[in-house]
Amino acid sequence: MGLTKEEIKQRIKEENVKFIRLQFTDLLGTIKNVEIPLSQLDKALDNQMVFDGSSIEGFVRIEESDMKLYPDLDTFVVFPWTSEKGKVARFICDIYNTDGTPFEGCPRYNLKRNLKRAEDLGFTAFNIGTEPEFFLFKLDEKGDPSLELNDKGGYFDLAPTDLGENCRRDIVLELEEMGFEIEASHHEVAPGQHEIDFKYSDAVKHADDIQTFKLVVKTIARKHGLHATFMPKPLFGVNGSGMHCNMSLFKGKTNTFLDENGPLELSETAYQFIAGIIKHALSFTAVTNPTVNSYKRLVPGYEAPCYVAWSGSNRSPLIRVPASRGLSTRVEVRSVDPAANPYLALSVLLASGLDGIENKLEAPKAVDRNIYVMDKEEREANGVKDLPATLADALDELRKDETIVEALGEHLFEHFIESKEIEWDMFRTQVHPWEREQYIQAY
Repeated sequence: MGLTKEEIKQRIKEENVKFIRLQFTDLLGTIKNVEIPLSQLDKALDNQMVFDGSSIEGFVRIEESDMKLYPDLDTFVVFPWTSEKGKVARFICDIYNTDGTPFEGCPRYNLKRNLKRAEDLGFTAFNIGTEPEFFLFKLDEKGDPSLELNDKGGYFDLAPTDLGENCRRDIVLELEEMGFEIEASHHEVAPGQHEIDFKYSDAVKHADDIQTFKLVVKTIARKHGLHATFMPKPLFGVNGSGMHCNMSLFKGKTNTFLDENGPLELSETAYQFIAGIIKHALSFTAVTNPTVNSYKRLVPGYEAPCYVAWSGSNRSPLIRVPASRGLSTRVEVRSVDPAANPYLALSVLLASGLDGIENKLEAPKAVDRNIYVMDKEEREANGVKDLPATLADALDELRKDETIVEALGEHLFEHFIESKEIEWDMFRTQVHPWEREQYIQAY
């Protein structure tokens, strides 16, 4: 359990905290915060801090703008890198309407709403472990990100090739000081690409942790003269950055995905969950891969999945079942990228899996060979569908799927579609350097 209000005040005093950040996440997954002086702490702890929701992406119109921030006491943490003269602490908040009802456009509340559905089916925890990857680029003399990578390292390389190692080590130390349990930290496949894995936890905490992780990575990178980006595919010709999602559903201390006597030691519940993910994969992709750039990553040849299938061993399909069993039995969805709003991504993944469980869907047979070497006919013969090729295709699939629309709720769904249609239209009508290179002399 987290700290009480009195214990929080004691920590604030001991650590010389001078400012409090009330953090929340907007529709697109961007962290927002209202910073308050200590004199306003009691007001905040009494859920009385009001802010203007009309200025936040995907929230509300001007005429209904007032919103309240409800700090979650369990998320209190002091930022270790802030000044000794006066540190900054933060709470992650849920957003409420002024009448005290939860605001339906709050992504964190939306995840809780979907977890309630799992609870109604008898599950007590939806455990998540993610692997968010990022690139480190050097800053130019103006302090803006350049396209110059900070190293030429490759998968699991060590210094001196991996110049990001000191930065990565500092990130790990800061995270550990904030209570993260770091399981691994290494260089990824592409030059300048890194991964830090932290311990799994229940869904809301894990989504909070992903947001905190991104903030820490970007803050510490800047101290090293680097820019950290979670953009899915910053460079052509090398691997993009994913955020593989490992998921399991528990009842008490029992992992419901494990059945020691089942095929692959997986339970019927696990197979139904996989079936639900496969059924809704095309529709949830707009949420798990929400940018125009996301679809530059989901192409053959760079380890990112672009085909809807599952396997117990093969790394080319969308869904893999990692080898560990016992309490670690889990289903890994490999298409998700780190540009996704984690609260929304986990909402749609959970809703998909629960649909499989509720309707006792049957998983197709596993595809245990390399899908990348199959041609279209072979893929069709094996029932393997392609993920959407563009954001526009993904939005079309999302609109058609009631389960996913319901998982987002009307407010988030409508604002998400509207925002992403604008993004697609801006991209579609822009003239890109590639087009000029190809056509300006040819025609």
